[in-house]
Amino acid sequence: MRRDLSAQTLRAGEYLLRPLAVADAGELRTLFGDPEVTEFMDIDPLSSEAEALEIVSWARDLAARGDGLRWGVRREGRLIGTCGFNKIELDRGRRGEIAYDLERAAWGRGVMRQILPHVMAFGYGELGLHRLEAMVTLGNLRSAKLLERLGFRQEGVLREHGYWKGRFWDQMVFGRLAD
Repeated sequence: MRRDLSAQTLRAGEYLLRPLAVADAGELRTLFGDPEVTEFMDIDPLSSEAEALEIVSWARDLAARGDGLRWGVRREGRLIGTCGFNKIELDRGRRGEIAYDLERAAWGRGVMRQILPHVMAFGYGELGLHRLEAMVTLGNLRSAKLLERLGFRQEGVLREHGYWKGRFWDQMVFGRLAD
């Protein structure tokens, strides 16, 4: 049975994970306005707060349906990234697709290495998932290495699996089963 996840928060050490809200649109526009942050993502860099509000709306609808959950990652009250489950499949697989991003200033500082174990534990525990998956755009080596450090295994490459920014993209599939 699906449940509304729109109020679900999570504490991960010094980071607060809170579902994306309308009030986050300005900071989200700044985060996703950076072309280096969105380089491997399926969106163009944002140029307006209206575009950020579309992402917030998508995330809120996803959480309300129980089909996913996208948190804003906050440190000392400031949005520095997002993470969560872009998809949750309970009926035919008990699996979730995790995704994450961070502002450039937080890269290489172990932020997601600290946060993702909490997200994974929430998926396996609270959501009852058996399998976590991550899709990594070919070339995003930092993300691939992070997932491997967290016990994910690369299971293959889906050739030309995604289409955005006017071209097809290969994506690496990573998976990790519940312990």
